[in-house]
Amino acid sequence: MNAAHTADLKSLVRGLVQSYQPAEKHINHLGCWMPKIETVQHIISLLKDILFPGFRLEGATADNVEYRIGAALDQVFQALSDQIDRALKHPVAGQPCETDKQSPSKSARELTYEFLEQIPQIRAILETDVEAAFLGDPACRSRDEVIFCYPGFEAITIHRLSHELYRMGVPFIPRMFSELAHRRTGIDIHPGARIGHHFFIDHGTGVVIGETCEIGNHCKIYQGVTLGALSFPTDSEGNLVRDQKRHPTLEDHVVIYANATVLGGNTVLGRKAVIGSSVWITASVSAESSVVMEKPRLKIKSKETSQPVSWDYHI
Repeated sequence: MNAAHTADLKSLVRGLVQSYQPAEKHINHLGCWMPKIETVQHIISLLKDILFPGFRLEGATADNVEYRIGAALDQVFQALSDQIDRALKHPVAGQPCETDKQSPSKSARELTYEFLEQIPQIRAILETDVEAAFLGDPACRSRDEVIFCYPGFEAITIHRLSHELYRMGVPFIPRMFSELAHRRTGIDIHPGARIGHHFFIDHGTGVVIGETCEIGNHCKIYQGVTLGALSFPTDSEGNLVRDQKRHPTLEDHVVIYANATVLGGNTVLGRKAVIGSSVWITASVSAESSVVMEKPRLKIKSKETSQPVSWDYHI
């Protein structure tokens, strides 16, 4: 690099450094040890090894599983407690970084141990999700296929983990879990959503499930479904009001078909309700009801005739 290029580079550096001032800018956290997305991604991989031994943890047998799981669990404990510690010490936006800041309640190691204690219960509910997918999809040839191949099951697996961290009040890490699942599957489930057992997302791409959703047992949804907020209330100063019910409630055995949109914190889909494709719902639906679009009429111009051909499209 010649002298002119060196001078140009130094000028660029000075300009960038000046853009980092003042230090309290929201996109600066100089000096802070932030949670690392690569490490969180590795933690998820290790957790799936533990959840599904033999499917992912190659070489695991009945004779060595205790040793193999113990080694994986130790790795998770060390890595996750470090990332939770970083998240707990993260400063409020606009405040100076405090790397020696103490956790106000439980320590990162205590929270990590509490989370890992929930793994057997998470495995039990994931067993029901596998069963729901196998029984709910005639194209599925085995339960193993669900675990290996289904994006909906991938998304709900990571959600079951992230929801536990969210419930415990761990900052950042649950949302990092859910966004990694979103990138991988195209399914966006906020870690705050409460989802019952035997849950199945068929196909999955484009599904959105909001933070305050409550989904009962034995529910099934298809691709493109949105369970969202109807509006975003604000306070007297125009700031968004947070921490209130904004997303729908699904009672048990609800089915929602592709591209349906269900909005609002007061919207309840009653038990065994069936919501057809592409409908827009902003009010409650009573139990055992069906909601479908009126039949549209399609017009097709045939090459053989200049006259359009009309026919009913049956949903």
